[in-house]
Parts: sequence; C-alpha cells; structure tokens
Amino acid sequence: MSEPSRRTLLTTGAASALTVGGVSFAHAGEQDPGERDGGDRSETVGGTLPPGSPDYVYLPVEIPRGVREIHVSYTYDRPAVPAGTQGNALDIGLFDQRGTALGGEGFRGWSGGARKEFFLRTDEATPGYVAGPLRAGTWWVVLAPYTVAPRGLTYAVTITLRFGPSLPAVRPVYPPDRAAGRGRSWYRGDSHLHTVYSDGRRTPAEVAALARAAGLDFLTTTEHNTHAGHGAWAEAAGDDLLVLLGEEITTRNGHVLAIGTAPGTFVDWRYRARENRFGHFAREIRRAGGLVVPAHPHATCIGCNWKFGFGDADAVEVWNGPFTPDDEVSLAAWDAALARGRRTPAMGSSDAHRDPDRVGTPQTVVLADDLSREAILAGLRAGRAYVAESSSVSLDFAVTDGRGRSAGIGERLAVPADEPVTVRLAVTGAPEGGTVRFVTDQGVLHTARATGPVEWVTTAAYAGYVRAEVRHPAAAPPLPGALAAFTNPVFLEVSRRTP
Repeated sequence: MSEPSRRTLLTTGAASALTVGGVSFAHAGEQDPGERDGGDRSETVGGTLPPGSPDYVYLPVEIPRGVREIHVSYTYDRPAVPAGTQGNALDIGLFDQRGTALGGEGFRGWSGGARKEFFLRTDEATPGYVAGPLRAGTWWVVLAPYTVAPRGLTYAVTITLRFGPSLPAVRPVYPPDRAAGRGRSWYRGDSHLHTVYSDGRRTPAEVAALARAAGLDFLTTTEHNTHAGHGAWAEAAGDDLLVLLGEEITTRNGHVLAIGTAPGTFVDWRYRARENRFGHFAREIRRAGGLVVPAHPHATCIGCNWKFGFGDADAVEVWNGPFTPDDEVSLAAWDAALARGRRTPAMGSSDAHRDPDRVGTPQTVVLADDLSREAILAGLRAGRAYVAESSSVSLDFAVTDGRGRSAGIGERLAVPADEPVTVRLAVTGAPEGGTVRFVTDQGVLHTARATGPVEWVTTAAYAGYVRAEVRHPAAAPPLPGALAAFTNPVFLEVSRRTP
C-alpha cells in the first residue's frame, strides 16, 4: 500500500451544505501493476469546521475503474469545553457516483457517529451501508457536524481503495408481509427499534428474540437514516413474529418514523423545517405504503424536538421508552390537539438500542383483521390501538348508549347531545395501587381505583371524546403517577334525535 497523502482545507461560513476539496485517485485505466494485482491506495484529507458550520459537508472522491472495495475511516478532535457549552460531534455517510441530490438516488450508507470506519464491496458492506457496484466516478463522503466546539472541529478522513476482481452481488431477501395470526384480534408490537445497522448494539436476531420474550406479535425496524438493514431480517421473522420495515428519519429539527414501507425504501433526512421539504418526503413514505409517525416529539436532546408540525402525520409517538416527563408533555400536547379537532392517533414504542433498553417497553396493541403488514398499518392508521408498558397489561374499553349501540377504541358513536352514554374500562394487570382516569376534551373528569371494571356516565354534549389512562401510584402527589397504559379515544358525535 502506498503512503497516505494529506490535504488540508480550512472552511469558513455557514450554509445548509458545503462542498470542500476532496481526493482524486488515478483516472480510469491508469492503474499500476500493484493495483491490477490487488494492491491498495490511500489518501487522507483534513480540515477545520468553525462554529455555525453547515449541516452537511461533502468531500468529493474520484474513484477509478477496477476497485473491489472502498474503505473509509475518520477522526476528529474533541477538546474540553466549559459546562453548558457543546463539544464536537461529527457524523458520516457516503453517496456514490449518482450524486448527492436530495432524494437519495446516490445514497450508499450512513453510520452517524456510531462508527469510525466502514467499507463497501459488491457483495458485502459494513452494517448501515449498501453493498453493490463500485462504479468509477465522483463519490461523496458526507460529514455532518452535529455540534461544534467554540474553537472549531478539526477532522481527517482517510479513503482506501482496494483493487482487484469483485465478487458477485448478493440479492437481499426480505421478511414476509404476513405471519400466522389469530384473525381479527389485538396484536402487540414495538415500532421503534435499532440494531447494529445504525447506532444500536444488538443484532436483528437478538432483537427478535427479545421481542418474542416481551410477548410481541410484530416489530418495525427503524434504523437512523438508512434502509441498509432491510435485508437482514428474513431469518429473524417467522410465523410467530411479523417484521415490518422502516426508517427513523433523523433531521436537525426532529425525528420521524417511516413504519411499514416497502422493502428497500430510503427516505432522505437532509432538510430543516424552514426549507418546507418535509411534506414531500411524508408523501414519499405513504407512496411506499408506510405510515408517517413523528417520534418523541418533546424530547430534549439536540435536534430531537419536533419542529415540522403534525399536519402530515398519520400517528404520533406519544410514549417513548420508560415513561418520563418528556412523555407527559407529549401526552398533554396530543390531548390538546384532540380537543382542537385533530384526530391523529397515538402510539408508544421502546426506541431500544442496547442493554439495558427493554424491547416492548412500551408496546402498541393494535386491533387488526390479521397479522399482516396491511392489516396492522390499517389498525394503527385508524387509531384502533392502545399503549401498554408490557404484555402483562391489557385493556377493554368501550362506550355504550341506551339502545345498546357501542363504540370501541378509535371508533365513533353518534348520539343525541343529551343522551347518557356509559364509558367502561376493564384492566388486566393493573399496577398495585394504580388508578384509572377518564380524560375528555375538558380534561380528567373521572378517577377510580384500578381494582376492577370502572364505569362512568356522560353525554356527547359534555365530552367530545373519552380516552382512558391507567397510572401507577403517584410518587409525588398531586402529580399523577407514571403511565401503565392509555387508549386512543372513542369519539362522541352529536346526532339528531330520532323520533
């Protein structure tokens, strides 16, 4: 292997994206004998990014013919900073000779800040990257300065090309769209999960085993900014576990889950709310058969708080991982939207990455016609779902009028404004000392101990909707205890009184 060369560039200024000086290897047809025999060549390029840098910095790399493997590694400095000041964090990914245009035609992988090196070949690639042809042309290493310290961020990227014959490409095998279900039934799932294909530490097989142990019927794989793991789940799925495919689109203004998209669907993430691009990509998710679900909308991590609005959302992830004050805020914001007339369903997911993160805490329980991709997504879209902290908690929630007509979770019951309706909740696995709360557009209107079936009578004039919560005992009264479960609403609609 030849000695690495180093090229340094100081970049200044800020923009949404910036192209800087990169690396040029030998032109096509100019390989030396060592390259033809399988030799390596390396080049290193470095620079310094100032505070206020663009979101994405592109390093062009001229790739000749005859390359069988591309290997990229990088380093950057992490100086000590005062308390309250952000240090350096630099993400990385790769686009091929098809370019970096928004929409991702040239996308070949993303590892964020989870890896310091990666490789691609025709037959194999580092998890998070897409194996396939290594065609000659200008490739692009994309650097994403997540945060930059006051004195700047100095980086070095080394690209190594390995020459020689390529192995045949491997065709990905995807999990089936259907598992052996129970017909129309309640199915439990976790639709926000990470593995080694992004910044998780578990393999798909390990996540699938934990899903089965948690009593789940389905899961959705949602790696950050990459679809490269879609072909890794076929063996982990089975008649007892439906695996849906997706992505967590991780922008600088919030994260959104694409749930249940067609195999191989990639959704770009390189935009902010001010650029008005999100609506386009939400439509792309739906065209691929998936649901658009903003994730942890009130999380406090940098870039996590949802800024795009909810007009394009099919559902919203109200509960993310162990219940925290962030989830309480998300629940209150969702409830306020319901009171304003927006009927976006709610979900809950674990967002599990590694031990001790618990797969299936929480889980969304969906009423679906079958254990299939189409049926599960239809149930989620309609709001026929509740969220529980584990498979030990089950809910039966309905509203019934005086003529025996009833509506369940996610459904509507049209009644005269003043006609009494009975709200009933039965809980299995309620926490000891826990409480049941019935919540309407006015707020919490009925509270009871979660020791048996709970009933309450109201009218459509008094409550535009009713939903149920089951909570643990309060640790610090008068604040409510953490959620054990909650339902999507039953909507009460005023109808004309029949003669």
